[in-house]
Amino acid sequence: MDLVLDILDTFLFDRVYSTLVPAAGPTRHSNGIYNKAISEHIPLEATEWAGRSALQRDNLLRQTISLFIIAWLFGTLVYLTTSTLSYIFIFDKKSLTHPKFLTRQIPLELRTALSAIPGMAALTVPFFLAEVRGYSRLYSNSGGAPFHLYNLLQYPLFIAFTDFAIYWIHRAEHHPAVYKWLHKRHHRWIVPTPYASFAFHPVDGWAQSLPYHVFPFLLPLEKRAYLALFGFVTVWTVFIHDGEYVTRSAVINGSACHTYHHLYFNYNYGQFTTLWDRLGGSYREPDPDLFDPRTKMGKRQWDKQVAEMEKIVREVEGVDERDYADGTLAGERGGKSDRKADGKDE
Repeated sequence: MDLVLDILDTFLFDRVYSTLVPAAGPTRHSNGIYNKAISEHIPLEATEWAGRSALQRDNLLRQTISLFIIAWLFGTLVYLTTSTLSYIFIFDKKSLTHPKFLTRQIPLELRTALSAIPGMAALTVPFFLAEVRGYSRLYSNSGGAPFHLYNLLQYPLFIAFTDFAIYWIHRAEHHPAVYKWLHKRHHRWIVPTPYASFAFHPVDGWAQSLPYHVFPFLLPLEKRAYLALFGFVTVWTVFIHDGEYVTRSAVINGSACHTYHHLYFNYNYGQFTTLWDRLGGSYREPDPDLFDPRTKMGKRQWDKQVAEMEKIVREVEGVDERDYADGTLAGERGGKSDRKADGKDE
């Protein structure tokens, strides 16, 4: 993150802080003090504004504010960009007519995500601060790797570690003591769109991102690889919510697997692979019909999904509180379902 911070300090934050919090007396200006991270990759000289603020670049308060702004605004920008591109070019619009698609679902997904991102950003700032201040095992170039092959090995290590950790965090969030106050918000979307990818409770979104931030404190990670992997993680999170079932791999936890997680709740907790679901007994193989364009959005498949999903919702949540786009009020639907289940209706 110090790479990003150096760039934005040079082109934006130095001037902003100098204007808002100017130094009271003489200022220090040494190019050796600034751009320590970025100078190892490209030459970037400090501007005339460097050092003119009472809050110097290495000031803890300034770094906290700057990192929060970066995490919040960049997170929002990346979310809106990737989700919108996925919605326009990949997402199957037939999903909008699914009987479990909610009334005004996309605006609800957007509102939930955009209100959660600042909270997730704030909770993540301590990790970014620790990285910027040199407490992590991030290194600046390939020469900083513990051994030459590690520059390639760091990628599968990162994926393997985060895949393992996210599985258990995600599964723990489905425990009845946690689910209703934390993870239920994300399961509001039975048929998610790409805009659901960040539509979490902020603590939930932060908790599932923890492994990404913990990894560079446990194992070495090159700084540019760190940024690239964060980009990959963001895109992947959008893709598993896009409803386009590209891969039928038994190994990759693709969109079809994650669709089953939203439909049936207690299956396919994994992020990148199906390994831990298989070992943990929570893997559910997607129906072959999902990979056939003629049947994936057919009435037979949807009726099957609805029948099982309604049963599981009663078990997990009790009454279904969602309002569906077909005009049925959630309370009415849930109430009828409960009465039928108890043998008290028709």
